[in-house]
Amino acid sequence: MILKKIELTNFRNYEHLSTRFYKGINIIYGDNAQGKTNLLESIYVLGITKSHRSFIDNNLIKDNKKRAIINGSINKGSLDINLNITIENNKKMLKIDNNNIRKVSDYISNMNIIIFYPDDLELLKGSPKERRKYFNLELSQLYSNYFIVLNDYNKLLKMRNEYLKNINFKQNVDMNYFDILTNYLIDKAIILIKMRSKYIEKVNTYCETIYKDIMNLDNFNIKYVPSVTIDLKDDAKSKEILKKVYDDNLNYDIKMSSTNYGPHKDEFEFLLGDKNLKLFGSQGQQRIAVLCLKLSEIEIFKKYKETTPILLLDDVFSELSDDKKNNLLKYISKDIQTIITTTELSNLDPKFIKKSKLFKIEAGSLIKIKEVKDNE
Repeated sequence: MILKKIELTNFRNYEHLSTRFYKGINIIYGDNAQGKTNLLESIYVLGITKSHRSFIDNNLIKDNKKRAIINGSINKGSLDINLNITIENNKKMLKIDNNNIRKVSDYISNMNIIIFYPDDLELLKGSPKERRKYFNLELSQLYSNYFIVLNDYNKLLKMRNEYLKNINFKQNVDMNYFDILTNYLIDKAIILIKMRSKYIEKVNTYCETIYKDIMNLDNFNIKYVPSVTIDLKDDAKSKEILKKVYDDNLNYDIKMSSTNYGPHKDEFEFLLGDKNLKLFGSQGQQRIAVLCLKLSEIEIFKKYKETTPILLLDDVFSELSDDKKNNLLKYISKDIQTIITTTELSNLDPKFIKKSKLFKIEAGSLIKIKEVKDNE
């Protein structure tokens, strides 16, 4: 998968920008506060429909402007696809090849992106909610039906919680309807737990080796910790297990007016041997752990979706020692379109720079400084 071109109108500090990107490695360098991170953010939004930096869509619109527009052209094999996102009044309008797209699930899996940026450390150090949010996004990119099931689950969860609140305040409720609601919630929960389990199993087939190659340390893995352990091979038994958990905790759920078990309470742990890196890892170990997760996901996309995602690296190399930097560079090949930002080219190996396309950014303007043949 290749991002061929992107065009921005009133996005962050860009009033207008149009640039072409190339297969292989693209390096964008320049001083801080010139728009490097904003440009990577626009690419991420184009693929995922959400920013990794802001929960408020209107924050993406340039000051004193009414709307922001992102146009992009991607290539998937022999197919060229045009994507468009317009942001206005905290709403997004999505288009594929100039056709309006109403469902995010019909849009989100068209352009696959893996991003690593300095604040990614919060994925490991932050709350379980942050980790669930991340893995939900990655699974939605890989499997469009995951996004649909997750949306259904969240709607049912909201309805169940509202009903619990009504029960708590002794309002008129239909307990038969409540049971039906809970059963539907359980059905969706089983699907989510199974898909998360399989995904983490896939991640772990790659991440231990990658971590060892970069850090020279063994036994790194990611552990999925569901709030309820089910039988992954028997849906009927899993349904019994979840139903019992919900029944046993009904009074507590009523008291709290919320559902206290299910995929919305799951956790993901980053482990080095039996050591939880969130609690006992150094910042360097934590940073590389997150990076290894993302490099593992590239391999998953290649194997299970038969495509290479676009890799975005925002000022990663300045944080790494030379040996770890060089170990990481081995995983960045010309087979994967990679867009890198850095303040200094001296952060990178000259041999790596030589095989890359270079762009310099100044005050929101992007200048290609290394000639590239049109057929590249």
